[in-house]
Amino acid sequence: MALGTDSIWLRRYATQDPPRMRLVCLPHAGGSASFFHSWGHAFGSDVEVLAVRYPGRQERIAEELFTEMEPLADAVTEALLPVSDTPLALFGHSMGASLGYEVALRLQQHGTSPAVLMVSCRKAPHLLTPRTVPLGDDAELVAEVKRLGGTDTALLDDPDLRELILPAVRADFSIVSAYPARPGEPLDCPVVGYVGDSDPDVDIEGVRGWDLVAPKGFDLKVLPGGHFYLMDRRDELVADIRTRLAPER
Repeated sequence: MALGTDSIWLRRYATQDPPRMRLVCLPHAGGSASFFHSWGHAFGSDVEVLAVRYPGRQERIAEELFTEMEPLADAVTEALLPVSDTPLALFGHSMGASLGYEVALRLQQHGTSPAVLMVSCRKAPHLLTPRTVPLGDDAELVAEVKRLGGTDTALLDDPDLRELILPAVRADFSIVSAYPARPGEPLDCPVVGYVGDSDPDVDIEGVRGWDLVAPKGFDLKVLPGGHFYLMDRRDELVADIRTRLAPER
């Protein structure tokens, strides 16, 4: 099925040819689809990239924010079902990894499991530990975002931009805080875990724990860097994903 460029949930980086696979990218807390802009045409002419556009930012700035994981996962799944006639691969970073897992479970229930789930810098579902960020305090919330790093943190120094950005950040952190550890439900697809070797919050063993929900196979890739290793190691990460998405010979 063709995907229109006006899809409210999905920013599409179209291929020249009918895609063999679609790579769905799920941003981190406070992130947006533009975080994956440089991935748009990085996987060859037969892999179409779809970056998920969360409400409350960029083109969807005026829309109501989600503050719980389950309804967000439901909405993303509904957006993906019309394009699941082509195999889907999911990549989620941080909060996006947990969201990717929930979406994979829902796709599985619809009989259209993804080809692979790739999770980045997020502990396995049963290993998640509660971590409360003072969501009512702007200064502490900004400090937490800057501690983790990532793109556009300098924008938070501008009072006017901060007023626009913080509501989405606060809503996403609410999602993370309200998403507790749970028994991992197995997936019908392989899982690949990625993590930076100096991530301040997510250790290698926490990502290795995804093996529990991956009876179809699990692999772990450790790259140099912190929670946003995928910025400095973008080319290395993209090359690894490209290899995993390559057609079987």
